[in-house]
Amino acid sequence: MSRAPLVVLVLCAAAAVVVVAVPEYREAPHFTNSAAARCPPPLPATDADAACSPHAAVHVAMTLDESYLRGTMAAVLSVLRHASCPESVHFHFLAAAGSSPSSAAAVQELRDTVRASFPSLAFRVYPFDESRVAGLISTSIRGALDRPLNYARSYLASTLPSCVRRVVYLDADVVLTDDIASLAATPLPGETAVAAPEYCGANFTAYFTPGFWASPALSATFAGRRACYFNTGVMVLDLARWRRAGYTAQIEEWMELQKRVRIYELGSLPPFLLVFAGRITAVNHRWNQHGLGGDNYRGLCRGLHAGPVSLLHWSGKGKPWDRLDAGRPCPLDAVWSKYDLLRPAAGIESS
Repeated sequence: MSRAPLVVLVLCAAAAVVVVAVPEYREAPHFTNSAAARCPPPLPATDADAACSPHAAVHVAMTLDESYLRGTMAAVLSVLRHASCPESVHFHFLAAAGSSPSSAAAVQELRDTVRASFPSLAFRVYPFDESRVAGLISTSIRGALDRPLNYARSYLASTLPSCVRRVVYLDADVVLTDDIASLAATPLPGETAVAAPEYCGANFTAYFTPGFWASPALSATFAGRRACYFNTGVMVLDLARWRRAGYTAQIEEWMELQKRVRIYELGSLPPFLLVFAGRITAVNHRWNQHGLGGDNYRGLCRGLHAGPVSLLHWSGKGKPWDRLDAGRPCPLDAVWSKYDLLRPAAGIESS
C-alpha cells in the first residue's frame, strides 16, 4: 500500500532550528460505481476538464488546509464509501494561497497529499486568495472563526468553473453515512439558491447584537421572512442562481457594515443568515447532525438529535481527531475514527 510522502519542514528562528514532520496518510481503498445504480462512466482522475464533464454526477466543494486536513481526508473517504457512484463524484478543494513561493509550495503539497491517498479521485484544487476577504473580517468570539478560509464558501460561485451549476458544500469536520447523491438531488424550486437543514426552534435573535435588533432599519431586513437558523457547514448550492443574484456582493456588504457597526459576533455565519435566512429550501435534519464538537464553554460531549442519521458534523470547539489523540474521546468520535487515514485501517473496505 503506497503512502503519502513524509515532508519535513525546517523553520529557522533566531539561533534555533525547529523541524516539523508533516504526518503521513494511508492510501484509501478504491470504491467503484455500482452496476445497479446506473452510474455514468467514471471520471478521469488526471483530466483537467473533468470538472465540466457531463459524467460528473455530484460536485462536492470543501476547503483544504493543513490544520484541518485530517478531517477533510476522513470526510472524502466517507463520501466515497457510501456513494452509489463514487467514481462519478468530483471534488473541488479551495486552499489558502498568497503570492509567496512558500504559499504555492504549500498548496502543491496539499494537492500531492490528497492524490497520494486517493489516486483515482477526480478533484481540482483552487488557490483561494485570502486577501480578498481578510480586510472584511471582524473579530469574533472564537479566533478559529476568523480564519479567512472560513469565508471561502461565499466565493464558490466565482471560484468554480461556470459549468458547475450545483455543488454540495461540506465542512472538514463531517462524515457521511449515506449516499451524497440523495443530498445533491435536493429540489431547489424557483430561484432558490441554497438548501440546508433549518432549525426554527433555535433562538434566532441570539445571532445578532442588541444594537442590530434596536435599529428599525437593520431589523427590517427580516421583515416578511420566516427567518430560521441554519448551519452553513452542509449546504446544497445552485451556483448559477447565486451568480445571477449577486449573493457574494450582498454578503460582503453586510461584512463591511459589521466593520463599522458591530451587529453580530459569530464569524462567517451571520452574513449568510442575513442574506438567506427564510429564503432557503429546508433539508431533512438527518443531513446535518451537528454540534458533535461539544459544548464550547465546558467541553462536554454531545449526542445525536432524535431521528435518522445521514451525516455527522463535529461543529463546535472540540474536534474528534484532537480528542482521540488526547485519549479523551467522546462516544461518537469512534464513528469518525473509522474514516481516519492517519490511524490503522478500521474495517473500511472497497466495493
